[in-house]
Amino acid sequence: MVESYQSEKSAPSDRQSGGPFDSSEVQFNGAYLDLGSILFPTKDGLQVRLEVEEPSQRVVAVTLEYDDSSLQLQAFAAPKSEGLWHSIRQQLADSILSQGGTVETRVGSLGPELLAKLPILNESGDQVGARFSRFVGVDGPKWFLRGVIGGAAITDPKAAADVDDLFRSITIHREGSPLPPGDLLPLQMPGGTIAPPKVI
Repeated sequence: MVESYQSEKSAPSDRQSGGPFDSSEVQFNGAYLDLGSILFPTKDGLQVRLEVEEPSQRVVAVTLEYDDSSLQLQAFAAPKSEGLWHSIRQQLADSILSQGGTVETRVGSLGPELLAKLPILNESGDQVGARFSRFVGVDGPKWFLRGVIGGAAITDPKAAADVDDLFRSITIHREGSPLPPGDLLPLQMPGGTIAPPKVI
């Protein structure tokens, strides 16, 4: 039962050595992209898109596209001793079901995760297809990292492994200023070239 694990952190047992990392745990060598609270090594073929909230112009998410898969990332403040993923996962499942979707709870390489199927509706409200998404999450020290995976990584085992590796290469940097649990950690535009921001 998920309810009995509300306060426990959810993370791979080798998170400190295998990622996703806290900025206190890594030394960066080579090229990496610094988005403020989210940092990651660059690699050939990796496209980066920032998602910007209207009208505040605040960057609220970063989406990585690699081959035919996508990985949307958001990092949140979390308590030092408690995890957020168990309660957030339940909220996500309830939201998906309320939208007429289906959801499967399973355990993957990163721990508990959700596989969601949401209906795609046309302008008349008729279902014309379905969109599959995989929701993953890891509780770190005083932060929580959520990923939403789409594309080839849903059905192709190699693509799924590549995206899991990408997720585990992420480093989270949380400033010392206090933030309420569940608040987004701030993201910033990096120096260098990325795809234009996508407004949501």
